Amino acid sequence: MNKEQKGNREVRLPGLLSWGGIKIKFLTLYCVLLYTIFSLPTQAEAQDTLHYSGSTLSRVDYHHGQLQPAIGVHAVQTMRANREYPEKGDGFGWTYNHAPMLAYWNGKFYLEYLSDPVGEHIAPSQTLLQTSSDGRNWTRPEVIFPPYRIPDGTTKEGQEGVAKDLDAVMHQRMGFYVAENGKLLALAYYGIALDAHDGPNDGNGIGRVIREIKEDGSFGPIYFIRYNHGWDEENTAYPFYKSSKDKAFIKACDDLLSKPLMMQQWVEEADRDDPLIPLKKQYKAFSYYHLPDDRVIGLWKHALTSISHDGGITWEYNPLRAPGVVNSNAKIWGQRTADGAYALVYNPSEYRWPLAVSSSKDGIDYDNLFLVHGEITAMRYGGNYKSYGPQYVRGILEGNGMPPDGKMWLTYSVNKEDIWVASVPTPITAESVGHANDVFDRMPEGKEIDFWNTYSPQWAKTGIEKVDGKKYLVLHDQDPFDYAKAQRIVPSSKQLHVEFTVSAQQADHGKLQIEIQDSKGRPGVQLIFDEDGLFKTRAGYRMNTLLAYEKGKSYHVELDLNVETRFYQIKINGQEKGPKLFFAPLDAMERIVFRTGTQRYFPNAETPTDQDYDLENAGEAVKEAVYYLESLVTY
Repeated sequence: MNKEQKGNREVRLPGLLSWGGIKIKFLTLYCVLLYTIFSLPTQAEAQDTLHYSGSTLSRVDYHHGQLQPAIGVHAVQTMRANREYPEKGDGFGWTYNHAPMLAYWNGKFYLEYLSDPVGEHIAPSQTLLQTSSDGRNWTRPEVIFPPYRIPDGTTKEGQEGVAKDLDAVMHQRMGFYVAENGKLLALAYYGIALDAHDGPNDGNGIGRVIREIKEDGSFGPIYFIRYNHGWDEENTAYPFYKSSKDKAFIKACDDLLSKPLMMQQWVEEADRDDPLIPLKKQYKAFSYYHLPDDRVIGLWKHALTSISHDGGITWEYNPLRAPGVVNSNAKIWGQRTADGAYALVYNPSEYRWPLAVSSSKDGIDYDNLFLVHGEITAMRYGGNYKSYGPQYVRGILEGNGMPPDGKMWLTYSVNKEDIWVASVPTPITAESVGHANDVFDRMPEGKEIDFWNTYSPQWAKTGIEKVDGKKYLVLHDQDPFDYAKAQRIVPSSKQLHVEFTVSAQQADHGKLQIEIQDSKGRPGVQLIFDEDGLFKTRAGYRMNTLLAYEKGKSYHVELDLNVETRFYQIKINGQEKGPKLFFAPLDAMERIVFRTGTQRYFPNAETPTDQDYDLENAGEAVKEAVYYLESLVTY
C-alpha cells in the first residue's frame, strides 16, 4: 500500500483529557488506534490482486516508448484505408476503422472490425470480416453486418431529438464465439447516436445481432440474439434467433447466453437492468483469463481488475486500478499464453502509444514491460474522435481457438484508421539468445526471421521471399506515409562486429536506412542507401558519401564498432572506407535496424488530440523501392 492510499482515510480524534496521567494514557491509546487504522491493508493489499511490480516505464516522447522489443514480433497491416481508391483499401473508401476482434477456427484466422465513412459514432456503420490461413496474407474485407436503418421518429431515453433518415451506429465489445457444438458465431451491436457527440453504448440502442460463419466461408442469416428495451421482432429488420429452423444454430446461441463471462462483455450496450449481465456497473471493455485454480482474472479499461471464484457470476471486490499498471482510457487485454505463462497487452501511458506487453508466471505478478508495436504512421484522414497510435488491442479469447504455432496473436487499429495484427512468440522475452548468423537462403523454411522483429504495412511489405530461387529478407516500399522495417536484437555489446549483404533494386528513388541502436532504440550509427544513388553515413547533422551504388548490385558491408572510443571501421566489398565517428553516443549496442524511411517523431505529447484535416494525396502510392537483404552476421 503506498502513502497516497494510506492517506485516503479520514480520522477524527476527540479532545484529550487534561489530567496529566490520564492524558498520557489516552494519548498512548490514540497513538495505538492511529497505528491500527493506518496499518490496516487497503482493498488492493487485502486481495491477491493483479499488479505490476516491474520498474520499466514507457516514455511518451518516443512512439516506441524507449521499450525493449519483445523478440520475434511480426506486425502486419491487414487493411489500409483509402478514400480516393476504395478498391485498394476496403472496397468502400471508409476511413474510420476500429475495434477489431480475432478468432482462430478450423485452421483459419477470422478478424472482425467496425467501420464508419469518416468518424466515430457518425452513421452509417457496418462490420467487416477478413480471413487468413497464415496470419500474414489477408482477404479483402467483406461485409458481415451491413448498415441498419433506424425508423424515423425513434427517440432515446433521457435525450431530446428524434431519428430521421438515420442509420444505426455499430459498437461491439464481442466479435466471435465458438460454441460447444463447434459452430462459429459472429456478433455485432446496432446502437443509436443522434449526433456526433452521442454514444451508442448507453443501453438505449436496438440490439445485438448474430450469424453463423460456415466452414465454406459463407454466412448464415442475420438474427437478433438480444434486444434493447422497446425493440422486438415486430419492429426490427431481422428475426429473433429462436425463429431459425436450424436447431444446431439455436443450440449454439443458447450455449452463448448461458455463459456469464460472455455476457459480461455486453454490459455497456445492453439494457442497464439486463438480467443476463452479472456485474451491471459500467466498467468498460471486459477481458479475462482463468488461473489454474479456476479463479477468473477480470480486466477493464483504465487497468481496472477484479477476481471471480464462480466463473464471473460474482466478483470478489469492485474492480480497482491494478497497482503499478499505467493505462489510460483504452482497452487492456489479458490472456494465458501457450507456454503456460500470462500476458497483458496495453498502452502503458496516458496516450494510445506505444503498444506493449507485460508477462507473468502466475497471472498475478507482472514484472516486465516490452514493446509490441512502436510505430505511428501519419493519420491520413481526419475524423471524429480519431486518436493517434496502435490501440484497442484484442487477442483470441479463451475458447475461440488456439493457433498451432504457440504464438500470442493480437489485433488492433492504428489511428482508428488501419487494421493490424501482430504475432508474439512465447515465451515472451526481450533477451537475445545470441548473435546473428542469418544467411537466409541457408536457414530452415519458415524459421528465417524467428528472431527478427518486422513491421509490414500493406504498401511496404517486409518478409522472406524467393528471388530466382534464392531466399532474401525483402523490404518493399511504395507508401509515402509509412515504411518497411526489420530489426535484429543482439546481445548488449560495447564492441560489435556487424556484416550484412544487401542490394537495392533501384538507384534513383527510395531510401534504406541501416542503424546501430541501443536498448532504448537510440541510434548511434546510420548508413543510408539514399534516393540520389549515393551510399552515405551520417556524420552528426551532415552526411558523408561512401560511394555511388548501382541498381541490383550486392554490397557486403563490414562494421567494427566501439562505443567507448565512439569510432567504427567500415569496409564495403572488401575496400576500407576509413574510420568514422558515431553521430551520437551509445552506452552499448543492441539492435541492427533496416528501415525504408526516416524515423518519425509526430505525433508527440504536445500534438492536439483531434485531427480535423486530411493529408494531401492521402490515397496515392509512390514508385516502389525494393531492397534484398541476403544476410546479417554479428559477433
